[in-house]
Amino acid sequence: MDLLIVGSGFFGLTIAERAAASGRKVTVIDRRHHIGGNAYSEAEAETGIEVHRYGAHLFHTSNPSVWEYVNRFTEFTSYVHRVYTTHKGVVFPLPINLGTINQFFQAACTPDQARALVQELAGEFDAKDAANLEERAIGLIGRPLYEAFIRDYTAKQCRQIRAISRPRSSRDCRCATPTTTATSTTRGGAPRRRPLNKNATVGQVPVVYTGPVDRYFDYAEGELGWRTLDFEQEVLPIGDFQGTSVMNYADADVPYTRIHEFKHFHPERADRYPTDKTVVVREYSRFATRADEPYYPVNTPDDRTGLLAYRELAKGENDVFFGGRLGTYQYLDMHMAIGAALSMWNNQLA
Repeated sequence: MDLLIVGSGFFGLTIAERAAASGRKVTVIDRRHHIGGNAYSEAEAETGIEVHRYGAHLFHTSNPSVWEYVNRFTEFTSYVHRVYTTHKGVVFPLPINLGTINQFFQAACTPDQARALVQELAGEFDAKDAANLEERAIGLIGRPLYEAFIRDYTAKQCRQIRAISRPRSSRDCRCATPTTTATSTTRGGAPRRRPLNKNATVGQVPVVYTGPVDRYFDYAEGELGWRTLDFEQEVLPIGDFQGTSVMNYADADVPYTRIHEFKHFHPERADRYPTDKTVVVREYSRFATRADEPYYPVNTPDDRTGLLAYRELAKGENDVFFGGRLGTYQYLDMHMAIGAALSMWNNQLA
């Protein structure tokens, strides 16, 4: 064995493919029964509808090298992702755009009138001088839109606002362009089990570790904060439940953050999926414990301090390379994980 990879998500698998293509003997281990990490999908037994087992994963990128790389292994569908949210029993398009504003305020604003309205509402705070993320959000979109669509939804996700922009002055509610967006359908066969452990491998063979960085060091510098997700799946005896792939629920009195209806991710399969059944999955977000599967970094100031301490410890690990969302404690989309893996391979491992 020339290389051991811990974790078979996109980062680990990209390294594994590059290493195997160069003639190295690679071993990949994972605690789950499949490869593909959180992008794993499988057909639901009753309906045959492909379900993303760990929440919806949509691949999109503007990175030419990543796009060229992934196209070696699969074909992509011309899926365009559009997001909607339910607020007080009414469905609105997102990101906030001209249609959202007119519907929310029961108005018929032109683009210029909508911009003027939002500017007036946002006058409560100056976004440039905001004391916190909430004031910045209100200073960009105004309190009514912030409280309706951002505040409670973000709180239910157990996270802070990462980024927010001014509303779009058009009715465009696309989240990505069709030429670079597709559902990911990574599948794996039965895993090969081989006893390997940290003491027997570190220092003996190069290791790419993509698990939680705090767990690798047995929480020596404390636990980092993670969010996890819970899913509630249901097969419904109707052809179409919500008319779209993802519906967010912005209100605090709805316990789940969104509902996925997976047949809509594959409009090209409409003639193969049943017309009298559909699969929906309700997604819940909460803070993770050690026993949970970590999904996303919480990234508080204390977490960032702990991460710096773990990075110092990582420098002392002989031939151990930390990568992926969990190994670096960073939020990485799929294309970012692939790009980072290609960079690690080219600059450190090749």
